[in-house]
Amino acid sequence: MTSLPPHRYERPSAIAFLGYALGLAIIFWCLAGAGFSLEKVMTSPPRFADFMTRAFPPNLQPDVLTRLGGKMVETLQIAVAGAVIGVILSLPVALLAARRLIVGNGVNQAVRTSLSFVRAVPDIAWALVFVVAVGLGPFAGMLAIVIDTIGFCGRFFADDMEAADTGPAESLTATGARKIDVVACATIPAAMPAFVSTSLFALEKAVRSSTILGLVGAGGIGIELKVGFDLFDYPTAMTVILMIAVVVIGIEQLSGWARTRIIGDQR
Repeated sequence: MTSLPPHRYERPSAIAFLGYALGLAIIFWCLAGAGFSLEKVMTSPPRFADFMTRAFPPNLQPDVLTRLGGKMVETLQIAVAGAVIGVILSLPVALLAARRLIVGNGVNQAVRTSLSFVRAVPDIAWALVFVVAVGLGPFAGMLAIVIDTIGFCGRFFADDMEAADTGPAESLTATGARKIDVVACATIPAAMPAFVSTSLFALEKAVRSSTILGLVGAGGIGIELKVGFDLFDYPTAMTVILMIAVVVIGIEQLSGWARTRIIGDQR
């Protein structure tokens, strides 16, 4: 008895076909709105090659490296300070956002909506807001990182606590423990490995974000990149790009190593 080969492609229904057609139409509509041009794509390699020719070799003069190194250190200070404060403030926010832990559904939904709003606004927009509020400089950038980190970690911390093992929490609840005690002694310890992982991802995100906040006057090395392109000083701009790449990749590697070690030890 021979068996029929499996169907590799199932003929779509009329509704599914219309859905595919609509999705394809939306993609082409977005490409048109984005100004996609095949001609520009084909003519861009010579321009890019010209930029690379003018940008290499990078500007490695000692005074330039000293100035850019100071700005890079400032960038890391903005990222680390903002991420640490943001992670600390995210925990109480997450407790209010997590369902069935401490507060009711109304508060949960309000806090989650607020976190969605915070995440919807780009970090560079928050930097502009704080530049207006506190003035130019790294403090505005740090505040932008704090807000962005709260939006990122607050939601994930809440989801991590909701997904944590409920066994210890149910045992404490059965003994008559208060909600806050159950959360502090059972839910948070169970979710701690996920907290650590999310916090390290937040640090990586903060480092990447802080490198461009200087474009709007919020401190860091971004202003040097902008000045380099504005003055057509492509060798200096390339030096900035390479420094950003080295630092960001280094932070990601260090974060990955720490995440593996810490989570592995906790398990």
